[in-house]
Amino acid sequence: MLERRPDGVLAVGQTVSLADVARDPSMGTPSYVYDLDAMAGEARELRAAFEGAPHLVAYAVKANSAAAVVKTLVAEGCGADVVSGAELLLALRCGVLPDQIVFSGVAKTDDELDRAVLAGGAGIGAIQIESVEEIARIAARAKAAGRVARVSMRINPGVDADALDTHSYIATGHDEAKFGVPLPSVADALDRLANAPELRLVGVGSHVGSQFTSTDAYLASARALFGIAKDVRSRFALSFVDAGGGFGIDYGDGCPARPADFVRATRKLQAELGLGDLALYTEPGRSLVGAHGTLVARVIQRKISGDRRWTMIDAGMNDLMRPALYQARHRIVPVVLDASAPVRPYRVVGPVCESSDDFGLHDLPDGELREVAILDAGAYGYSMASRYNGRPLPAEIFVRGGAVVGKNARRPPEEWVEDRLRAGI
Repeated sequence: MLERRPDGVLAVGQTVSLADVARDPSMGTPSYVYDLDAMAGEARELRAAFEGAPHLVAYAVKANSAAAVVKTLVAEGCGADVVSGAELLLALRCGVLPDQIVFSGVAKTDDELDRAVLAGGAGIGAIQIESVEEIARIAARAKAAGRVARVSMRINPGVDADALDTHSYIATGHDEAKFGVPLPSVADALDRLANAPELRLVGVGSHVGSQFTSTDAYLASARALFGIAKDVRSRFALSFVDAGGGFGIDYGDGCPARPADFVRATRKLQAELGLGDLALYTEPGRSLVGAHGTLVARVIQRKISGDRRWTMIDAGMNDLMRPALYQARHRIVPVVLDASAPVRPYRVVGPVCESSDDFGLHDLPDGELREVAILDAGAYGYSMASRYNGRPLPAEIFVRGGAVVGKNARRPPEEWVEDRLRAGI
């Protein structure tokens, strides 16, 4: 857990000082620092909410694909939700059993489908069907491999986008979204599946969005999903329903619902609708890792122009894209707090040559400020990072048991130059 020690220094577990991380040449800044113990605790709390009922917590690898993170969650009994061939390979290398992997995505390539069909010999737990048109493609790959592929149909329940209470870019269950089989096409999809001997429909699911802070929209989607599941199981031997992920975290503006609350409410609804014998799948990502990663950045300089004050840091939108892409807000605090220093609002900005490279206004101390910590950056941080402007990817530091147990160092600028020169023209 990230805490501020009596000496004013932010530290993970009171022992790994973020100031030491920032000032150690082998780590430095920008650096993501992850608390693996806290992530494991999130997984245990979520799985306990199932109270022994059949389930799969399929961790959304896209949230944070660091092998140390994936292995930590696998050790707590999690499977994996993957969205690319590379994520599938990573999940397998990190110890996820093939039958505990769900493969989602609207444009899976033939190579990716082949990998999913053949993984572990018998294929993965379920390939998510995202359109009627995809059924024939999956069937063809399974037939070519001489396999019967397990599939799940992702249904787009057409939830009103305005009712989802999340950013439009991460709302995925409305009528105009590219994801899932729309309700009017479900009957056609089922007929095609019934005539595809190479496919075995084992589940139905939905995923309507992300960063939900209350259970209302989630349960509305689950109710629609369970209603369809009752009809589907009259024709197919379903083994699970997949209610998706999207459980939110507190970015500083409150999040009254814990992930376990979503699970308990969904299980209750599932039982009320007569589906309690089916396993319940969920696909959490952010809620397991988001609050337990911190981006540490060095203050390069301050700038004052009239009433405007800026704090320029060495982390930018290339390191943490969420503020620029989603207008998301992350709390930013001093790594070392001087409680006696006067505090003023400063606009925190990064080095990238875009006006959108802006982390917003934050109350920070005047005077010397060497480093800042960008909080709740464990999800969709490094996994969305880029080398835009030729800037290196940030470092990653992994903490367990009060000690640094692994590092993913930043690459030198020369590596980027050599990569750009590699074509040799």
